[in-house]
Amino acid sequence: MVGFSAFKNHFGLWFFNGVFLKDKHNLLINAQENKTIALRQMRFTHKDQINEATLLEYIKEATENQLLGKEIKPTRNTKPVKVPAKLEHVFRDNKDVSNAFKALTLRKQREYCDYISSAKLEVTKLSRIEKILPLILKGVGLNDKYKNC
Repeated sequence: MVGFSAFKNHFGLWFFNGVFLKDKHNLLINAQENKTIALRQMRFTHKDQINEATLLEYIKEATENQLLGKEIKPTRNTKPVKVPAKLEHVFRDNKDVSNAFKALTLRKQREYCDYISSAKLEVTKLSRIEKILPLILKGVGLNDKYKNC
């Protein structure tokens, strides 16, 4: 709900769902316009800038908002996956692989497509495709063995 931060030139207090605060005193800023949606922060360069009563007012309002369940849910990346041409060719020839790939989550599909697309040489792309075919048929992601370590 509330956190503290310390940097070279300033220190601050951030509110995880600060977008819902009324900000009567115009103390809240959005550190990354067009990137940060809900988080808002107060910045200070000296401890004398902190008004405890005002700060407590903001914290109480943030607590009330939390109890009311106000929050912005993150949106998922639902852009369609751009399948590399070499992999598309394999899908046309092998419907089992194509169906298994479509059954994967978008994250896993992107992992495989990025893995193929990042190869510079055609021979590398082909060897990577050969490597991932058994994984796709098993329904596992490229990096699943590293998850939850």
